[in-house]
Amino acid sequence: SAHKLQILATLAFRTSVKLKDIYVEGITRITPQDIALAREMGFRIKLLAIAKAADGKLELRVHPTMIPENSPMSAVSGVFNAIFLSGDVVNDLMFYGRGAGQMPTASSVWADIVEIARRLAAGQAAVPQDLPVLGRRPLSLKPMEDVTSAYYLNVSALDQPAVLAQVAGILGKYEISIASVIQKVRRHAKAVPVVMMTHEAREGSMQKALQEIDALRVIVDPTRMIRVETS
Repeated sequence: SAHKLQILATLAFRTSVKLKDIYVEGITRITPQDIALAREMGFRIKLLAIAKAADGKLELRVHPTMIPENSPMSAVSGVFNAIFLSGDVVNDLMFYGRGAGQMPTASSVWADIVEIARRLAAGQAAVPQDLPVLGRRPLSLKPMEDVTSAYYLNVSALDQPAVLAQVAGILGKYEISIASVIQKVRRHAKAVPVVMMTHEAREGSMQKALQEIDALRVIVDPTRMIRVETS
């Protein structure tokens, strides 16, 4: 996904993108409980590669993401891939199809070979306009800590008074507001999972808040966090 994002972002934004500049996070920390809770709240969890340009900055990231279940991206599964584009004039577009497997891969490679052969036959070995030429004013890359997102938090805490107040206090310290809270049944004898959805917040602030939350004596397991995209 990161390699694909590197190519697509270079083409779309005419900016040199290096693989090391892309934030990458896998799916190993996603649990069946997170998947079930996402569905309960009207979301699906997908591994997304995201590139956004705003205010002269380009953000690049690959990670599990919660998206609304009514989004067309939520139905993409198996060997199917989708690319969702948002443009000033065309608004939203989605391209969907098989992205893996013997025949889809062979078809894509063969199409490239035929295109190269046609250009050679016409005496046009390359067309500069079709290559990822850098723009006159390439975008600067936005550090991951400056990216803003909404968040899903799954906090495993001891069933004691004022636990929620302690967690909420830390979030408030870093200007992270809570959109909703759900308290589920206990995972084991003493711990209870508390699920929170936040409004948009800065990534750097969320990471600092998570460090402080997990350092609390009432926290049993590391807090699980999933970023949320609603648009």
